[in-house]
Amino acid sequence: MTMLCGAAALTMVAGCAGDNEIDVSAGVGITATRSTCPAVAVPLHTGDITLFDPATSRDASAIDVVASITNLAPQCNEGGEKVFQLASFDVVATRRDAGAERTVTLPYFATVVQGGTAIVAKRLGQVSVTFPAGQTRAVGHGQASAYVDRAAATLPADIQERITRKRKAGDQDAAIDPLSQPEVRAAVQRSSFELLVGFQLTQDQLEYNVRR
Repeated sequence: MTMLCGAAALTMVAGCAGDNEIDVSAGVGITATRSTCPAVAVPLHTGDITLFDPATSRDASAIDVVASITNLAPQCNEGGEKVFQLASFDVVATRRDAGAERTVTLPYFATVVQGGTAIVAKRLGQVSVTFPAGQTRAVGHGQASAYVDRAAATLPADIQERITRKRKAGDQDAAIDPLSQPEVRAAVQRSSFELLVGFQLTQDQLEYNVRR
């Protein structure tokens, strides 16, 4: 699965750091290292899926398969005009009955979000988990990837300077956190991207996760 994002382009795993990272530890009130790589995350309530048999039941005795997304691992390449983020993950599943060999196919989504709210791209995929005969546990593997324009994920030079500039005691703005300034905060938000991965749940499945 690959997503190509335009120029406008949560258990969280940080995106990789690279040559173009900004070390903002010297700025007032900022202690993180910023990269153009999208952060990778599993949104709240989407990292688990439960299948029932019969499907309309919600009794504990009717639970057929339970699966979770885990080991979400980002691999980022910042070498070109497009920043490439790959996210690999495992799906660990258990089933109620240790019967014959069985394969379960589960849907998942991968969404690129800009600034915490704007969906830039979304793709759906499937991951298969095969239970060996006589086993109640199995592991499947999936991947999602996205391209983000480097220009869109890079802070403007003037904003970078305002964040990283060292301030001395006595300077007029020495005690001012740059991120308290609306224009700086907005620029940081616009250039921040996430690659979100989770199960593509029905409304009933999502509500079940929320209630658990």
